Amino acid sequence: MLLLCNYYLTYRCNAFCEFCHFGDHETFKNTPYAKLEDFKSNVSQLAELGVKFIDLTGGEPLLHKDIHLMAEYAKTFKMQTSITSNGLLYHKFAEKLAGNIDLLHFSLDSPDEEEHNKIRKVDCYSHVLKSIDIAKSLGEFPDILFTVTNETYKKLPRMRELAQEKGLVLLVNPVFSYFGNPGLSDEAVDFIEEFCDGKLDVYLNKGFMKLRRDGGNNINSPSCKAVSRVIVISPYNEIILPCYHFGHERIPIDRPIREIRQSEKIKYYKKMEGRFDYCQGCTVNCYFEPSFAFPTNLYSFASLTSKFKYGYNKLVKQKFKKKQLLKTEMI
Repeated sequence: MLLLCNYYLTYRCNAFCEFCHFGDHETFKNTPYAKLEDFKSNVSQLAELGVKFIDLTGGEPLLHKDIHLMAEYAKTFKMQTSITSNGLLYHKFAEKLAGNIDLLHFSLDSPDEEEHNKIRKVDCYSHVLKSIDIAKSLGEFPDILFTVTNETYKKLPRMRELAQEKGLVLLVNPVFSYFGNPGLSDEAVDFIEEFCDGKLDVYLNKGFMKLRRDGGNNINSPSCKAVSRVIVISPYNEIILPCYHFGHERIPIDRPIREIRQSEKIKYYKKMEGRFDYCQGCTVNCYFEPSFAFPTNLYSFASLTSKFKYGYNKLVKQKFKKKQLLKTEMI
């Protein structure tokens, strides 16, 4: 069942993060932006194929001048939308995006301004905090996304305090191994799991952590559903297979997506998902989140409590706060 579209609106970024290959501006500076007309055509087709979630991603997605129109269009199909941003440009789009982004994440890499800006190689710490305040003033309920590395995992307690001060959920995103990044040490994994356990205002997918402890994806008994449950679309208007991070095949969207999804090539990649040699040991969160969406294996069951907890915070508590805010404004 196709659940999620990771739609890369651009590969360009306005930060230079140490753990992210999009920080290599020289490589991506001349890459295109997704065309609005292509986006609309693709999203309408994806809705017919059953896609329920669309991640408007990049690069820095807010570099795309039409992102508010894209989010608004996706919502007409009742898709759940998400954006993760470094906060530098949010103020320009905040009012236009309001009400059309279900999961709005602001990346913060450290509770220390100097360290965060050093990791990003751009002065954006203050922009993140300002963006959070702007979003909340518009009735939005963003999350703080903390990409935890071997250098920053001990900052988790202070990051939680910062999130609590803002009344937000802290999303813990364990850095994964790809493009030369070594991933997390066993010591870091132990610390992260112990700290996050039992805390309602901290989200950590326990399925991710179990997968890491087990050595990542096993090509002989794969857990990955990157092809059957996810579709990845590039700014070039291509479908990337089997996933963005190990993109070995690109299919131009020059015919109906349904037709492409029924092609022999897609059938081959579905059969081989998680079984290629380069899939061994993979822990890329972007694809295991939807892979664990249904309770079909131990990783799926491990992730259930985390998802319920996040759902409670996001869908119940925050809707209650929103109602309270509306009542206050009416008085």
